[in-house]
Amino acid sequence: MWDQPRLKPYFENTTSTRVVGAAGRTAYLHCRVGHLGDRAVTWIRRKGAHVLTVGLFTYTTDSRFTAVHSEGTNDWTLRIDSAQRADSGVYECQVSTDPKMSRPFHLQVVEAAAQVEGPRELHMVSGSNINLTCKVTGSPEPPQYIYWYRGSTLVNYSSRGGISVVTDKLSRTSRLILTRATTADSGNYTCVPANAESASVSVYILTGEQPAAMQGGESAGVHCPARLTQLLLAVTVANVHHLAGR
Repeated sequence: MWDQPRLKPYFENTTSTRVVGAAGRTAYLHCRVGHLGDRAVTWIRRKGAHVLTVGLFTYTTDSRFTAVHSEGTNDWTLRIDSAQRADSGVYECQVSTDPKMSRPFHLQVVEAAAQVEGPRELHMVSGSNINLTCKVTGSPEPPQYIYWYRGSTLVNYSSRGGISVVTDKLSRTSRLILTRATTADSGNYTCVPANAESASVSVYILTGEQPAAMQGGESAGVHCPARLTQLLLAVTVANVHHLAGR
């Protein structure tokens, strides 16, 4: 029994070697090694050949990098807290065999952000419906939730009637509808996804049949016929004076 050679370690192909993480969140690189025995697992960053961890010990001065291992499992995970775009690159999971075994992992850190469709300011007439659509881009996974706020007030569970929030995690979109808006519904509306930067739009509900800007334009149109009549009268008088002079 004791004369049997040690079993050779091997990498399990059950984890992805291409990982997309969100900026500001925790990224995980999962390396699984079978028959590790008394060998050590080392994580290095290929760029600059920086040693990050050996076993469960962290060798880098960047405390965001730690090794995670649960006893009795084959998992040796590199954890990167508050991942940044600069952390993108190739990492290697190495086993201290002779020669060394290594498995590369490609990490891409992206910045996820929300965007509310349409202009950043909306001017609407009292009694209209507020219809806002928010879309999350750059997220490596669907958001667990998307909340809507008016100022600091959560709209999703507001006691105000006539509110509808429809969120589709697969398409990473959320639609907010408020029916029969009043001036009390004016404010700054913010879309807040669970895993992305928020986005806001300002909504102004105006009293009266039309916004002031539109009233000004229509008011100018009302007086247009009168000004046209005055111009025609002036032209006619000028023509009469011209003929009289001849």
